[in-house]
Amino acid sequence: QVQLVESGGGLVQAGGSLRLSCAASGRTFSSYAMGWFRQAPGKERELVAAITWNGGRTYYADSVKGRFTISRNNAKNTVYLQMNSLNAEDTAVYYCNAGRDGDGSQWYRPMDNWGKGTLVTVSS
Repeated sequence: QVQLVESGGGLVQAGGSLRLSCAASGRTFSSYAMGWFRQAPGKERELVAAITWNGGRTYYADSVKGRFTISRNNAKNTVYLQMNSLNAEDTAVYYCNAGRDGDGSQWYRPMDNWGKGTLVTVSS
């Protein structure tokens, strides 16, 4: 089990940027693939980006490709989500997840390791 704490959310104008961080406790962080999910009001939680344990493979939802970048620092037990060119549709609570990697284009396999989320609000 790993404990996850997100930070970095806030209010930003459309076109702006934010950097989310997810700090993990425990010595096993580097064994997990990591994912960022988001849930907007009235919508289902969706996977936004994911990264394998060593950063060798990444996944991005079509809606964020070219604007968001996921990265990780295993020495700091932290995964990041750099979000640029934000728009109102990016408004959501963003959650960090520790999971596993599998096969195929939809390779990220979430596990029951969730943070409490951080709210991102983009004003238009």
